[in-house]
Amino acid sequence: MPELPEVETVRRGLEQKLNNFIIKKVEVCRDSTVAFPINKDEFIKGLLNSLIYKWDRRGKYLIAQLKEVQNENAQFHLDNSKNKGFLVVHLRMTGYFKFIENSSHPCKHTRIRFFDKNNNELRYIDVRSFGQMWWINKDLSLKKIIKGLGSLGPEPFSKDFDANYLKKVISKRTKSIKAILLDQTIVAGIGNIYADESLYSAGISPFREAGTIKKNELIKLKESIVTVLKKSIGSGGTTFSDFRDLEGENGNFGLQTNVYRRTGKECRKCGNLIKRQKITGRSTHWCPKCQK
Repeated sequence: MPELPEVETVRRGLEQKLNNFIIKKVEVCRDSTVAFPINKDEFIKGLLNSLIYKWDRRGKYLIAQLKEVQNENAQFHLDNSKNKGFLVVHLRMTGYFKFIENSSHPCKHTRIRFFDKNNNELRYIDVRSFGQMWWINKDLSLKKIIKGLGSLGPEPFSKDFDANYLKKVISKRTKSIKAILLDQTIVAGIGNIYADESLYSAGISPFREAGTIKKNELIKLKESIVTVLKKSIGSGGTTFSDFRDLEGENGNFGLQTNVYRRTGKECRKCGNLIKRQKITGRSTHWCPKCQK
């Protein structure tokens, strides 16, 4: 599943590529991809004549702010333009966007297509079809419509995410620290890859009971999370299966991982072999010597 760095990579690509992209046509190729409104025709109608004004990210959600454009030939001031609501996207396991100039016939995994007046296409492709999209009217609450969005913990890069916060939320937890990091209500955007990599960088065993981790270790863990995520964003995310950026390119961070998907290989620090075991149903990779 795309995690924070991959979703942030997509957000930056969308913001850069979709400059003045006004939606003139929407084609829903798979109805189940539309999570809200239930009626796909209402989804389409809500998006027509919308300028994709700005892309934001919250956890693993992409959020596009929309502005209404009645006459695109006339000069209009965006600040005074009518708010057309939001297009929210969750890529899930295998979803990704592709920008296509002079639209061509879609592949069989195409789920939703957005077109501008010049027939440029923003195509959403999703092999396993778990991804979802919402068009949410400006009068509705995003957090009430999308329950997962409303329950997210702080962003790893925010001032609210620090060692004191971590100490507070895990002090009485008996779960493993790996399970805690995967909990989106505690910290938003971290998934399996970056939990493993951050714990390795911090020298903390993924099996440690969260409540036993000391304050100085949490300071190092917080710093490791931020460093690993920033490094991955700089590499365009990680690709081990289906992730692609807007240009169809793979992320390069997978070439730099220290433990993830390196089972049986030598630890880059100590030379011991990397091990793998499941925690809460997720494959977990770690070095038994470097992580205590």
